[in-house]
Order: sequence, then structure tokens, then C-alpha cells
Amino acid sequence: MRFLIFGDVVGRPGRAAVSKVLPELQAEYRPDSVIINIENIAHGTGVSPATMTEALSWGADVYTTGDHAWDNKAGLGVLEDKKMPLVRPANYPPGVPGRGYHLFTKGAVTVAVINLQGQVFFKNHPLNPFHYLDSLLQQADIQQAAITLVDFHAEATSEKRALAWHVDGRLSALWGTHTHVPTADAQILPQGTGYISDVGMNGNHHSILGVDTPGPLRRFLLQTPVSFSYEQGGAVEVGAVVLDVDPREGHATNIAHIRKIMNA
Repeated sequence: MRFLIFGDVVGRPGRAAVSKVLPELQAEYRPDSVIINIENIAHGTGVSPATMTEALSWGADVYTTGDHAWDNKAGLGVLEDKKMPLVRPANYPPGVPGRGYHLFTKGAVTVAVINLQGQVFFKNHPLNPFHYLDSLLQQADIQQAAITLVDFHAEATSEKRALAWHVDGRLSALWGTHTHVPTADAQILPQGTGYISDVGMNGNHHSILGVDTPGPLRRFLLQTPVSFSYEQGGAVEVGAVVLDVDPREGHATNIAHIRKIMNA
């Protein structure tokens, strides 16, 4: 079974990039399933009802998020809508809006997609993702899935790699999101878990992590709060992964990174 997985979609430029490239990549790679991280889809901060509607037009089976999932108050109702194939990091306390994993079926194959957040370098400190994932993998509904996938939204590559090794052979694949910078370490671990530290982003190419450069530069130079902007136009980049999984064993057979620069 083949998956096409997109990293963080950043603002309007990211939405435009995915809308343009998704049909092209689907024609090229013929994926059975698409998974997209949309935690930055609404002007860099969370999900709004309007941007969720746009994301749904892409036809992905699951939309993952991260630490910005709750930044947009208008989107809290979207997170709480159980009909939406939208997940937020699972390792938060009970009562937090949203749910941490989603199951769907393609033909006779059931797939579980889990969203987790790291602890290292974050202002907020969710529950330990190592222990939390151990407990999730013991749940009956997740155990019944032939394929189990994790979007690990984390800052530190060491934490991402450590979690992947911790669950090698117990997951089909784990990929990293959040840093918006793609890594060159796509691999299959010894026990069959596919892995990459970060898929990268979908957004402005001539930017600082998808943000127009003046804002972040001013923050670094003056160390004072500033507003960020996400202007459309010019070059955009796409960060994605194509992942093949054998549903009989639940192990990855291939994982490769995709990076495209368009309108350069």
C-alpha cells in the first residue's frame, strides 16, 4: 500500500502549493492514501473552518496537526467534530479539544494514523510521547489495524530518532514534522519501521520557515514581538514523502523524500 504524506502546510502559499502539486504527484506515484499536516494552514496558526473546507477538497484520508492545533479559536469546533478526519497530538490530558488518532479502511486494509508531539524545546510540555505511544499501541482498535503510522511533531531530531528506534518493528512508519526543514535521512530501520526526521514544509521558498523574512529577522535583531506575514507569489516549495508498506507484515518496504521548488 502506497502513501503520499505532506509536511506542514504554511498559510495561503502552502495551500496553493498543495493544490497545484497534489494532482501531479498522484498521477506520478499513484498513492492509495494521502496524509497531510495542516497545523499551520490558517495564516500559520492552526486550522479555521474555511481552511479546513479547502483542505478537505484535497481528499486526504487524514489531516494531522501539532502544537499550533489550538491557536485558532475559530477552529476549535473543527477539532471537536468527530466526523472530521482531523487529529491533534494525542499525548495531551483528557479534555483537550480534538482526538489523537484516526482509523480508516482502504479495501480490506485498516490503517491507524497517530499524531504525537515531542517535549524537547517546546514551551508547553505534553505527556511523555514514548510512554504514551506504548499505551496507544496496546489499544484494541489500533492493534487491529494492519498498518500503523505516526506523525511525530517534534523539534529535536534526537527525540524523533529515539522514538522511532523505541518502536522499530511495532510501527509501519514514523515521520517528523514541525521544523519545516526537510532532512536527508529517509530509511527503513532494522525491524521494518520506515522513518524520516522531518518531511519539510509546503509554503514560500524564499522565506524563513514559510514566513516572510522581515518579521523573523526583526525578531532576531531586536528581540521584540512582531507580527508575521505569509504573502503569496514567487517560488514555493513542496515537502512530501512517498511510503510503501506491506499490509501483510505491516512493515515499510520503501520510503523516499520528495522536494519540489515551483515558480522559481
